[in-house]
Amino acid sequence: MQRDEQIRVRMAEYSIAKDPEVIVTIGLGSCVGITLYDKFKKVGGMIHIMLPENRKGMKPAKYADTGIPLIIKELEKVGAKKRNLEAKIAGGAKMFNISESSSTMRVGERNIIAVKSILADEGIRIIGEDTGEDYGRTMVFHTENGSVLIKSYKKDDHYL
Repeated sequence: MQRDEQIRVRMAEYSIAKDPEVIVTIGLGSCVGITLYDKFKKVGGMIHIMLPENRKGMKPAKYADTGIPLIIKELEKVGAKKRNLEAKIAGGAKMFNISESSSTMRVGERNIIAVKSILADEGIRIIGEDTGEDYGRTMVFHTENGSVLIKSYKKDDHYL
C-alpha cells in the first residue's frame, strides 16, 4: 500500500492496519467511530458501529456490544496487547430534531453510552473524544502515531 492510499471503513465494518497505513470512515452521524491503537506495536483498528446492541445475532461490526470485542480479538491476532490499547471515539450526533422523551430515537446518545461502557468493561481508556452535538464527522486514523483527524463542516478540522 502506498502512503497516500487509505483504507475505507464503511458503516457496520471494521479494518485493522499497521504503520504507515491510514484508515478513514465518513458519514458518522448518530453512528460512532472507534479507533483502538497499540503504540508499542504501531497497529490499530477502526470500527464504524451503527447501534448499541446486537439483539438478533446479526452482523457483529454493526453493533457496539459485539463489534468492540471483535475488533479487540482481531488486533490481538496481529500482535496488539489488549492492555496497551487506547481508544478514540467520534460521532453519536443527534441528527434529527425529535422529542427528548423518545429514547429509541436518541440513537447517537445511546451509542455513545454503550461504547463508553463496553470500553470501560474491557479495561480500555478513551484518550480522545468528539461526540454528540448535531453534525456529522469524518475520522482519519494514522497508524504511524495513533493520531485521529476529525473533519466536519460545522467545526474546524482537529486532532484527537
